[in-house]
Amino acid sequence: MPNEEHLDIDPLKNAVNALESSVCDYDEYSSKGGTLKNTLRSGVIQNFEVAYELSWKFMKRWLSFNVSPELIDGLPRYELFKYASEKNLISKLDKWFDFHKARNRTVHEYSETTADDVLGYARDFIPYVKEFIEKLEAKL
Repeated sequence: MPNEEHLDIDPLKNAVNALESSVCDYDEYSSKGGTLKNTLRSGVIQNFEVAYELSWKFMKRWLSFNVSPELIDGLPRYELFKYASEKNLISKLDKWFDFHKARNRTVHEYSETTADDVLGYARDFIPYVKEFIEKLEAKL
């Protein structure tokens, strides 16, 4: 198992940059309406899914290196977030629970309302995941 000094978080940074870019594109071009708006919204949601998935996986890796792989392996996401909060990797634990619920909604249901709701969570996610990256970098 590699040690934490070799935890390359560039993929997470790239995913967050893609999410931010897709939100900017949505804001700039969605007023044209029609299928372009739906396509751009779908892109934001997909980028949110990737950034979210990478964020919890990096949390899990860091916690495995620094807490205990046996304790962390197999934890439900909510428990993982609690440990990450206790180790000061994330703040606003309730927001991370909300992001998890939003991510699950993208997998299990689809409607215009769901897509619009998840778009809002994707926007909200950006500052929280950036804060996580900053804290992670400070600990590496």
